[in-house]
Amino acid sequence: TMMWGSRWFLSSVAQKARCAGQLGLLRRQRVGSIPELEPGYLQCTSCWWGRVPVAGFETLNAALTSSTSKPRKEDGSMTLDVCYTPEQRVTILQLLNTASPAELAAVKLLRGRKALNIVEYRSKNGPFNTLESVVNVPRLKHKSAVIVFNSIINLVKKERKVRVQLAKFTRPEVDRSWLEDAASIVSIICGTNKVAWAHMDRGMTVLDWQEQNCPNFLNGTYLASAYLNDVSSVVSFLPSADFYVIEKPSISVQNTALFPIMAHMRVVEAMLFALLEPRISPPDMNAPPRVLNMMRFSVGRHFGLMVGESRTSGAQTVRQMMTESATQKFSRVCFPLELLVRYRNHFQMGSRREGEELCDALLQAVAFYELLGESSS
Repeated sequence: TMMWGSRWFLSSVAQKARCAGQLGLLRRQRVGSIPELEPGYLQCTSCWWGRVPVAGFETLNAALTSSTSKPRKEDGSMTLDVCYTPEQRVTILQLLNTASPAELAAVKLLRGRKALNIVEYRSKNGPFNTLESVVNVPRLKHKSAVIVFNSIINLVKKERKVRVQLAKFTRPEVDRSWLEDAASIVSIICGTNKVAWAHMDRGMTVLDWQEQNCPNFLNGTYLASAYLNDVSSVVSFLPSADFYVIEKPSISVQNTALFPIMAHMRVVEAMLFALLEPRISPPDMNAPPRVLNMMRFSVGRHFGLMVGESRTSGAQTVRQMMTESATQKFSRVCFPLELLVRYRNHFQMGSRREGEELCDALLQAVAFYELLGESSS
């Protein structure tokens, strides 16, 4: 009798719930609700045909567990990707996919062989797509990877707090009114075997963007006449502009291993200043200098590319600017269609740093105008 009474009571509850439009014990699930429960039964101990339907609580427990748990590996531990926000994952992967061994060495635990292993791994297997894939690099396991990831995040946060002021990013100092009146600038980057430049106007439109190989750079006995021939050839192709902005490298004089590179950069920089600055006798004290230096680290900080004292590649930032120019009406930088077609496949991730001078020339021009605008506001 008790069993039949229970069956009648549960059946009436389910019927009333369906009529009232409420979620009953056996009601079909709504969209976005907990998955439908599998019905279970209580068997009557007095008669074989008597049984009462009840909700399957084991099914409910499994549904709740599966809907709230995070992705885990086979051993039950969480994957590295779920430990970081999407923005943090992008920051970490950008650095690991673009930094050179010297730049990776600025990150904790990545000095020496581990930095080389990262570059060799991504060169062989392509860029890292997930944080979990980083543990496949030799000598870089789970615990070490976490320390590396946290170090990258802390370094980037520290660099982004530094705001570059107008008076600090160019040399020699020029009155701001002269810079604001400039119709266009040419941004120049000197590499180890080439020189790149970007001609940009005040409206952030790229007017010219190219590079030229210099076969005599760092070759043979470093003859001054050979250097002068290469630099003079570059200057002959540079377009006319109000200012020529030359990158000032941030190589420390205490790093004796890079002394030949530093000497090379200084020689090319001096020749560019001499060839681009017009000869006026007597000099006009009311006219500003046409050739300026811009600090490399200031551009890196502006775009969040600095890791410690080293600057990572800006290829991904340039690709994003090109994509926005092709797909958006109001983009950060406007590229002519010809340049988009020419360089659409030019900047790829990998160990070979092709096109770095072109990237740096464009980023320096963008940073010049954006920092000028920030200082004016």
